[in-house]
Parts: sequence; structure tokens; C-alpha cells
Amino acid sequence: MAQSDSKTTKDHNTIKNWTEERDGKPAVVESTTNSSEGGGLLRINFPGYAEDNLKNISWEEFFRIFDENNLQFLYQEETKDGGESKFFKFVSDE
Repeated sequence: MAQSDSKTTKDHNTIKNWTEERDGKPAVVESTTNSSEGGGLLRINFPGYAEDNLKNISWEEFFRIFDENNLQFLYQEETKDGGESKFFKFVSDE
């Protein structure tokens, strides 16, 4: 039986590796960014799963926002049927 349990992490390398293995890019929702301070709602931009108004950002900026907002990355490695999962969300560390 495939493992479909969710995991959480704050580890930058784990998040980056999980994302890049799925051809994702770090991004923010463009309408939520503040040009003078940066920031915004974090997303991962996957090819073929276009979300309106996503702006790709550097990993450095992504992790700055992630850490400043005390977030955790909740994710799945595999779907219930054993396929590669792209399920994730950002959750508060509090």
C-alpha cells in the first residue's frame, strides 16, 4: 500500500528538493506583493497548473518570506495510488 500521509517541514533543502523534483518554481501571488517591502502569498508554480497572477521569485526571497511568516510546509510525497503527489500547503507554525 502506498504512503499518502502528509508531512510538515521547515527545512529549506527538503522544500526546495520536493518542489524541483516536480518541476515547480517558487512564486508569490502578484496582487499580494508590496513593491517596497516584498513579501506576498507564497505559492509553488507547477507547469500546466497555471494560477492567475503568479510571479516567480528566487529561492532566497521565497525562504525569506517563509521564515518571516513562521510557516511550515505541509506536503505529500505520493498519492494514495502511489503516484507522485503535488499536494502542499503553507501552514502557520503557531
